[in-house]
Amino acid sequence: MFPGDDFLLESDAAAALYHEVAAPLPCIDFHCHLPPAQIAADHRFRSVTEIWLDGDHYKWRAMRTAGVPEAAITGPADDWTKFAAWAATVPLTVGNPLFHWTCLELRTPFGITDRLDARTARSAYDRANAFLAGPAGTVRALLAGFNVEVVCSTDDPSDSLEAHRDYAATRRGGPGLFPTWRPDRALSVDQPEAFNAWLDRLGAASGTDIRCITDFWDALETRHAAFHEAGCRASDHGLEAIDAEPWTDADLARIFDRARRGAAVDAAAARVWHSGLLHRFALMDQARGWVQQYHLGALRNNNTRLLRALGADSGCDSIGDFEQARPLARFLDRLDAEGRLARTILYNLNPRDNELFATMIGNFQDGSLPGKLQYGAAWWFLDQRDGMEAQLRALANLGLLATFVGMVTDSRSFLSYSRHEYFRRILCNWLGEQVRRGWLPPDRDLLDPLVRGVCYENARRYFRFPTDPPAR
Repeated sequence: MFPGDDFLLESDAAAALYHEVAAPLPCIDFHCHLPPAQIAADHRFRSVTEIWLDGDHYKWRAMRTAGVPEAAITGPADDWTKFAAWAATVPLTVGNPLFHWTCLELRTPFGITDRLDARTARSAYDRANAFLAGPAGTVRALLAGFNVEVVCSTDDPSDSLEAHRDYAATRRGGPGLFPTWRPDRALSVDQPEAFNAWLDRLGAASGTDIRCITDFWDALETRHAAFHEAGCRASDHGLEAIDAEPWTDADLARIFDRARRGAAVDAAAARVWHSGLLHRFALMDQARGWVQQYHLGALRNNNTRLLRALGADSGCDSIGDFEQARPLARFLDRLDAEGRLARTILYNLNPRDNELFATMIGNFQDGSLPGKLQYGAAWWFLDQRDGMEAQLRALANLGLLATFVGMVTDSRSFLSYSRHEYFRRILCNWLGEQVRRGWLPPDRDLLDPLVRGVCYENARRYFRFPTDPPAR
C-alpha cells in the first residue's frame, strides 16, 4: 500500500507529532478557489472527472507535457476518456508533487490505495464514482470527511454573495463559509473595455450609478460592508508586485475619468492608479479589522493561443522575476507610519524571494499580537516538499515559526484537502528530524503546542472569523 500511515514521517518523533497532534486537528482553509455555489447546493458530482480534473490546471500542465491532446484535457472528450488520459499520465509524474497528491487524493476519501495507471484506471474510476454516488459523496459530506472547519472562497466585489447567503440559511453544523474580497479587476484601468464592464457590474451589485470616482468609492464601500456582513474577514490580491508610486487623490480622479470614458491609460498612469487604489483598499481592510493577503510574483497567461481558447487560469502561468523588496517596503511603511497597517500575509512565488519576504515581515511587527505580519505558506509552484521545507526554514531562521498561521489549499478541487495533510506531515517530519539529530530536545511540552498552533490554532485566532455566518 502506498502511501503508508507513516508516509513522509522519517522518525519516531515525526510520527508521534503527526498522528497524535497534527492529524486530528480541523482544517481552516483561509484561501481557496472553491465555488461557493456548489457548497450551498450541496453539489453531487457527475463523476470523479468533474471533481478531480475539471479546473485543475496542475494536472492539465502535466497532461500536456505528457503529450495528451487538449480534447482529452479541457476539450469535448467524455469523462472516462479524460480520466483514462490522466491515469496514463500519473506514472510519468514521479518526482512531481502530483504523484504524491494523486495517491493521497485517491486514498482519502475514496479508500483507493492501488497505484493509478492505465492498468488500474477503470477500477479506480468505477470505485470513485460509486463513492460519489453514495451518502458521503456530496460536497458538504466531503468537507465533513476532511474535518474542514472554515472555507474562505475568493470573490469579486461585484459578486452578489447569494451562494453565501443560501449556505448560511441551510447550514446544519457544517463548516463556516466566508467570502474573501478579491478586487483585482479594479486595477485594470489599462484595459478600459474590461474595466468599464466590471464597473457596470459593480454598480449593479452596489445599487450605484458609477460616473465619477466618488461614485466608485461609494460602490466599493457598499460592497466591502456587504462582504463584512456576510462574514468576510480577509482580502486577497493577486499581483505581479506591489506598486507604490507617489499619487494624489487628484491623480486618481483623472485616471479614473480617462478610463471611464474608454480612453487609453498608459503604463505609468496605471502604476499610479494601482498604488493609490491598493493603499485605499488597505485602509478599508484595517478599518474593519480584516486580514489582507498579497500573492506576489506570478507571470500569468503566457500562452496567447490557450488564453483565447480557454481563458485565464488554464495552466499557462509561470514564476515571475519582478522587483519585490523596495515597493513592498514603501507600501507597508506608509501604512505603518499612518497607524493603518492591517494584519498582513505575504506570499511569494519565486523561491529566490523566500528570505526577502521572511525578513520583510519583521520590519513591521508592532507587538500588538503574535505574528501580525505573516510570511505565507509555500504557494502554487512552491507547495511541494522542497518548497514547503524552504519556506519553513526561511521563516524559522529569520522569524518565529511558532506564530505561523499555516497551510491553505489554494485550489479549485474539493479533493485538495490532502494538501493540509501533506503540509502537516512535512512540518512534523521537519521538526522530528531536528529532534533525531539532537538539534531540538525531545520535549513534547515544547513541540506539541507549536504543531497545534501552526496547523490550526494560530489561524483560528488570527482571522477572527464569526462563530457562525449570518443566516438570512
